[in-house]
Amino acid sequence: MKYTRIYADPAGESHFKDVEVEFQETDFAPPAMPLNVSSFSSATECGFITAPPGWYGDWHPAPQRQFLFYLAGQGEVGVSDGEVRTFGPGDIVLVEDTTGKGHVSRVVGSAEVLNAVVRLSG
Repeated sequence: MKYTRIYADPAGESHFKDVEVEFQETDFAPPAMPLNVSSFSSATECGFITAPPGWYGDWHPAPQRQFLFYLAGQGEVGVSDGEVRTFGPGDIVLVEDTTGKGHVSRVVGSAEVLNAVVRLSG
C-alpha cells in the first residue's frame, strides 16, 4: 500500500513523496486469524470535510499534520516545486507542509469531494 506525502523542505518549498507502507502479520484481534498490520501513528481527532465542485484553495500551508482519505470526488493539488497531482476515491494523502509556501488545492469534475480527516499528534 502507498500514500502520498506533501511536505516542506528547509527552504519552505513544498513537494510530493510516495510512501510505501510496510505490514507485518500480527495477532491483531484474537481469536480471529492473524492480520497484516502496519505501524500506528498517534492521532488527536478525526472528522470529515466536503468541498463543492469549483472550490479552490489558493496557496496555503496545512493547518496541522493530517491524513486525508479521499472517499468521493476528485481533488487536484499543486506543490511549489511545480508538480500537480489528482486524487480521488481510495487515495490517501499525508499533509505535513505546515510551514513554508504550502500547496494549492481545487475540486475537479462535477462531484463534491468528501474526505475523512485524521489529525495527527506532534
